[in-house]
Amino acid sequence: MKIINVAGARPNFMKIAPVIEALKRYPDRFSHLLVHTGQHYDDKMSRVFFEDLGLPKPDIDLEVGSSSHAEQTARIMMAFEKVCIAERPDLVIVVGDVNSTMACTITAKKLGIKVAHVEAGLRSRDMTMPEEINRLCTDVLCDYLFTTDRVANENLLKEGVPEDKIHFVGNVMIDTLTKHKAKAKNLKLQQNLGLKKKNYATLTLHRPSNVDDKGTLLGILEALQEISNKLPIVFPIHPRTKKMVDEFGLAHFFNSVNPVNGLWVTEPLGYLEFLHLNMDARMILTDSGGLQEESTVLGVPCITLRDNTERPITCTQGTNELVGNDKERIIDAANRVLLGDVATGRVPEKWDGKTADRIIRILM
Repeated sequence: MKIINVAGARPNFMKIAPVIEALKRYPDRFSHLLVHTGQHYDDKMSRVFFEDLGLPKPDIDLEVGSSSHAEQTARIMMAFEKVCIAERPDLVIVVGDVNSTMACTITAKKLGIKVAHVEAGLRSRDMTMPEEINRLCTDVLCDYLFTTDRVANENLLKEGVPEDKIHFVGNVMIDTLTKHKAKAKNLKLQQNLGLKKKNYATLTLHRPSNVDDKGTLLGILEALQEISNKLPIVFPIHPRTKKMVDEFGLAHFFNSVNPVNGLWVTEPLGYLEFLHLNMDARMILTDSGGLQEESTVLGVPCITLRDNTERPITCTQGTNELVGNDKERIIDAANRVLLGDVATGRVPEKWDGKTADRIIRILM
């Protein structure tokens, strides 16, 4: 079976890495290529993750770069169509919910090529999120739908997806975490930054709903500033967020000297570096999806600055709490963590580091 694996953005790299590793164990059954669409295209957002995760250099780099959703999607489809025609794969594997996921799915299906979606069935029910649109379009077209939990199975069945297409396999993100946890633990970054275990928080913040409006972003930063007076917060800033912070004149909220106190900004970190910090954090504040899952497995309280999540299992079984972007709710949730009022959580079913193996067995 000839397979094209598609990755486009940092969350994709963590999901495709264990799949590629599992494919390599069966050279007599699979030939495979890695296509990087270039949706995240600079060193900080892309290359360092390939190195951390041991991913091979992409066989093909589409180099689409950044632009509007429509233009980026169109560029990916035009470039990927040429790849599919030249390579004639039996199967395309897409992961996650970024523009590359949807664009490559549509392109392959129009050429009569089967597609497998890893991390299928996740739903936030929030149509203002571009990722939700990508998920819906991808799942309705795919031939193999590999899900992370039984809620995702139920979502797909309710949408009329035939049951024989749906396969509950677990979470490939946790495969990656499990493999790299020991290596991340041995890094010296925490020590080099002068941080003490369980005496700091980590932060990611990048969603348009949080950073594109000055009033909203100001309220979030005011909340974070108040929290950081009690607990230093390490913030590897996303390029999009940095752009908006500068545009709105809000850089005075950040302390770029040392993380003894305050909201301490760093450049984007590699996968291993950020995992190293998250493992020993007192809490994680985020608006991303993957960190909700990682925090659950690590047993670290997670405060998610969103009103909804496509990963509800992290709230019902894990350590995650949704607080939206309201200043008082963010502060209240952080204060409760500081007082020890946290959910202990448990690791969901099949989040055991063996998901990629299950996927490959099904394909065989």
